[in-house]
Amino acid sequence: MINVGVLGATGAVGQRFVQLLANHPWFELSVLTASERSAGKLYRDVVNWRLDVPFPEQAGDLTIHPTSADQLKDCEIVFSALPAEIATGIESDCRAAGLAVCSNASSHRMDPDIPLVIPEVNPDHLGLIDVQRDAGSDGFIVTNPNCSTIILVLALTPLRSSAFSDVRVATMQAISGAGFAGVPAMGIYDNIIPYIGSEETKMETETLKIMGKLDGSEIHPAGFAVSASCHRVPVIDGHTMAVWIDSDMTVDEARTAFRTYVPPFSGLPLQPAKSIMLLDEVDRPQPRLDRNRGGGMTVSVGRLREGLRFIAHGHNTIRGAAGASVLNAELIASKQYL
Repeated sequence: MINVGVLGATGAVGQRFVQLLANHPWFELSVLTASERSAGKLYRDVVNWRLDVPFPEQAGDLTIHPTSADQLKDCEIVFSALPAEIATGIESDCRAAGLAVCSNASSHRMDPDIPLVIPEVNPDHLGLIDVQRDAGSDGFIVTNPNCSTIILVLALTPLRSSAFSDVRVATMQAISGAGFAGVPAMGIYDNIIPYIGSEETKMETETLKIMGKLDGSEIHPAGFAVSASCHRVPVIDGHTMAVWIDSDMTVDEARTAFRTYVPPFSGLPLQPAKSIMLLDEVDRPQPRLDRNRGGGMTVSVGRLREGLRFIAHGHNTIRGAAGASVLNAELIASKQYL
């Protein structure tokens, strides 16, 4: 078993990490960190468990540690659910201490020597781990993208056989993406908020890095443009997005591409039976009906139309956050980077 820790274990994404790691066949959850006021207390006594799955009792017996690299010396992998402003320094400290960091934070995503990875899309970008190690540390940082970027890029991946020059996307994003206290009830009930800070920029830049080409120690961004408009809607979990692509691919060709897509790896514990599922119903995908497909790791696609146009949907805190980091860690372990 590989000893792992979670930075920021009491928040929304931190709780997802704990849930996914508590009974993981490869990883032993051994260290949890949180704020100084929680340090020294048992996890069960400080966490306000809000997930729609039972509390993992074995994790409840772990003692909370302060969030610092020296508390994690017995771990091989550290999962970061920290806010970006805190993650920047802590994650760098962990790398300097020789730890493998799988981060959900945005702090290092666009750093040129740090891979921004979706395993089904760009596993070769893990080659940047060697670039980081060549710079003088046994540790490294691997990031997963923004939650909406992950769903978009996974939906685009089967279509890469046909070049496209422009991608436009309008998102309808769940309130859980803002954290437990992120959107006041009076702000989201009976409402849509047509702005999510920095979200559009993340989708427009991260997509090009992920779908770019690794050439030695450098990633050349993908050669198309992304234009995003992001909206918060009164849905608990699950991001939905309308996507338009300038492509010569026909609907029949796209339908075949979605149905025959095979990921470039297999056998990872959190990997769903289908990373991408095409739905034929005229009114799907829908958050309440489709967000938990593949244990929350499957991206659903539907309403495929000429143009090329379609709807994509995925679970934002599983596939779009904690689950993405855990799948990255599984890929890292399987490729013997530890």
